[in-house]
Amino acid sequence: MISIVIFCVALVLASLLFAKNVRAIMANIKLGKDLDRSDRKGERLSLMARVALGQSKMVVRPVSGLLHIIVYVGFIIINIEVLEIVIDGITGKHRVFAFMGGFYHFLISAFEGLALLVLVSCLIFLIRRNVLRIKRFFGNEMTSWPKTDANLILITEVLLMSAFLLMNAADTQLQALGSEHYTQVGSFPISRHLVGLFGSAGETGLIMAERGLWWFHIIGIFAFLNYLPYSKHFHILLAFPNVFYSKLAPKGQLTNMAAVKKEVELMFDPNADPYAAPPEPVGEPERFGAKDVTDLTWKQLMDGYTCTECGRCTDVCPANITGKSLSPRKIMMDTRDRLDEVGKGIRTAKKKGVEKFDDGKSLLRDYISEEELLACTSCNACTDACPVNNDPLSVIVDLRRYLIMEESKAPAEWTGVFTNIENNGAPWQFAQADRLNWKNEA
Repeated sequence: MISIVIFCVALVLASLLFAKNVRAIMANIKLGKDLDRSDRKGERLSLMARVALGQSKMVVRPVSGLLHIIVYVGFIIINIEVLEIVIDGITGKHRVFAFMGGFYHFLISAFEGLALLVLVSCLIFLIRRNVLRIKRFFGNEMTSWPKTDANLILITEVLLMSAFLLMNAADTQLQALGSEHYTQVGSFPISRHLVGLFGSAGETGLIMAERGLWWFHIIGIFAFLNYLPYSKHFHILLAFPNVFYSKLAPKGQLTNMAAVKKEVELMFDPNADPYAAPPEPVGEPERFGAKDVTDLTWKQLMDGYTCTECGRCTDVCPANITGKSLSPRKIMMDTRDRLDEVGKGIRTAKKKGVEKFDDGKSLLRDYISEEELLACTSCNACTDACPVNNDPLSVIVDLRRYLIMEESKAPAEWTGVFTNIENNGAPWQFAQADRLNWKNEA
């Protein structure tokens, strides 16, 4: 009875803490500007099934793609076993689904096979990161915490899968001994080979081992659940909505700023009164581009929390490849870190009764430098490579728009292009009437 009470308390506390952390992240995402991505639902569902569920963009790199799929499938399916553990913990029973007979034996065998595959895959991932030291896992933005975060999750997975298999091994031996409470459910294909690790332990020792591993496994899962909101691995949950709300327009098609578009349409409207005074603005004037995270859309902010920090975007970025300071991965990480800072600041200010939060910092310059923004070629290689359909380019473009349209900061070469477009309708210095003169020279 005491164990049931302890388990229920742990379950409730873990659930409440996770819900609290998720609500904070959702509140942060809602700080972004409105964006309508409710169109073409069928196409969005198909994209989500292909990219988020089917992981079609992961297998572009076959080795890491296959290993990731193994870990992902194992994580999802083995959670069915976690459901049984939770019910056992609440009811005080053992293997509550054993009544399913042969099908249950099949499930346990499948779980064990997947657990072994997940364990091996995580060990390979650890070797790739820490022994082979694959280049894309490193960079200026990959400071001690991002590296630790990745290793911590992998080590946790190894420990959880090991505990699961060892728990079943002790269970197997207890079944063989006919111990009370341990249901006969057949042999376990993987863990039965681990029985020898318990040596000559008697029934009492085996029960202590099995119960200890059971508690380690479930408490580890509760801890893992509440670690996710602080980790890049929150993409396990956010990848699905993030892909669903992806940009469906061609990648090279940039968004128009509503205020600028309206002005241009008025200029070309033959019925518009050129002498009419513009309407008085209501509230604060709209900012051109983005200076801080609250100037970005909620989807751009969700991208930050969905970033897997895999480095595929940076690995294909031509600016980064040629030695520039730009790293699309850093853009996503900086957006997330700044959003966390702003979200906490706003909540703290509200508690103190302060109407507006202002720490004197912004995403631009305090996190992302002008040099990084100007290095981007707008080629969209980063958005194409992202396995969860993040769009780092959209953040870069909005920050760059603020630099140019609000602060008039642009390289001299760009200023010349802007002038030519304004005067000649093209980036070149030739007037429109002269641009076809070449055909008369034939």
